Amino acid sequence: MLTKALESFLKDLTDTKGRAARTVEAYRRDLSPWVGFLERQFKAQPSAAKNDPLFLRVYLRERSEGGVSNRSLARFLSALSSFQRFMLPHQKYQPYLFKIPKMKYSADIPRFISQKDAIKLFEQGGTREDKQSYFYRRDFIMVSLLYVTGIRREELAAISLSDIDQKRGMITVLGKGNKIRQVPVGDRTLSDLRQYLVARTEFASLKESATVALFLNRSGERLSIRSVDRLVGKFARSEGVDFTPHTLRHSFATHLLENGADLMLIKEILGHSSLSTTQKYTHVTAETMKKTYRRAHPRSGSSE
Repeated sequence: MLTKALESFLKDLTDTKGRAARTVEAYRRDLSPWVGFLERQFKAQPSAAKNDPLFLRVYLRERSEGGVSNRSLARFLSALSSFQRFMLPHQKYQPYLFKIPKMKYSADIPRFISQKDAIKLFEQGGTREDKQSYFYRRDFIMVSLLYVTGIRREELAAISLSDIDQKRGMITVLGKGNKIRQVPVGDRTLSDLRQYLVARTEFASLKESATVALFLNRSGERLSIRSVDRLVGKFARSEGVDFTPHTLRHSFATHLLENGADLMLIKEILGHSSLSTTQKYTHVTAETMKKTYRRAHPRSGSSE
């Protein structure tokens, strides 16, 4: 019964609420293990109440002992709350409703590359031997745009040629919730982008590709989000710097904040709906400040 309820809930998210496919898939990943766990418990303990609080406690403990972070468990509980609100009006689902506990967790401090590493990476233009190839130019400009604009990997993959305003130095981005925003591109990156566009035109012609996507795979089609992850990781390893698309987004925000940018401006560029989401970067700069103080001040109490 719960499996059918979950499928109905996910369908409602898509058809009624208009949630993006990746959001619906995230709900599925969070809730499917729980539904499977419950159905196993019902078989093993047929006389137990369907909403026995012990079920939820055991599930959370097993997930935690299996290495799932408190942050992920808190996200699961939020998803479960939404699922139960969907089930609430239906009498047949009433026995399956649980009292959901509140879970506190420590927010992870975002990982980022240093400004020194960023300058070295982009000013030297990479160290690979195939610098003149289409694929190198593509990967380099992908990494550049992720760092210079702070856009998400899925936003990068979705960029089309018509989204680029070279005259104004702006790119139109389709963000979460289908919200459209514009992000600025610096002059150096814009110059690199123009060079890439020349290489892209030649490559598209060679592949007889009519796609409007900015970034093309070896077949001349739009790059997938998974390919963006893979290619950025490969580029990072070739340059000896450890980063992912999300690391570059964190680095963008952190470096802006470290250099005095306004938090509200960073919020708008990142496409955050809430300022509290952007404020996590203030913790990063505070940590950096404390480390610098401990290392540099004679009365910091540090033994380093």
